[in-house]
Amino acid sequence: MAKITFITSDNETHIVEGDSGSVMELAVNNGIQGIDGDCGGVCSCATCHVHVSPEDISKTGEASEIEKDMLELDDNSDAYSRLGCQLAISDALDGVVLRVAK
Repeated sequence: MAKITFITSDNETHIVEGDSGSVMELAVNNGIQGIDGDCGGVCSCATCHVHVSPEDISKTGEASEIEKDMLELDDNSDAYSRLGCQLAISDALDGVVLRVAK
């Protein structure tokens, strides 16, 4: 079970728990504002864009090439950007802090 903290654009903090699926699915299922997941998790829309807290980047690893390509289309992308649909929930993500990009 992983506890994941989401910080929305209005600085609301939501701590949710999950044990399977993707970070995007977890966010959508828990009504996290700013995470829409419009493409359903196939890495084609960037509506699940999050910024990983710098101290947690080792927990999420690097984005794949297709994910990087999608993030390049988002003006709010930076070195800590990831797509929630590409982050599989596992014990390794326990404690990670993600700031919603929009």
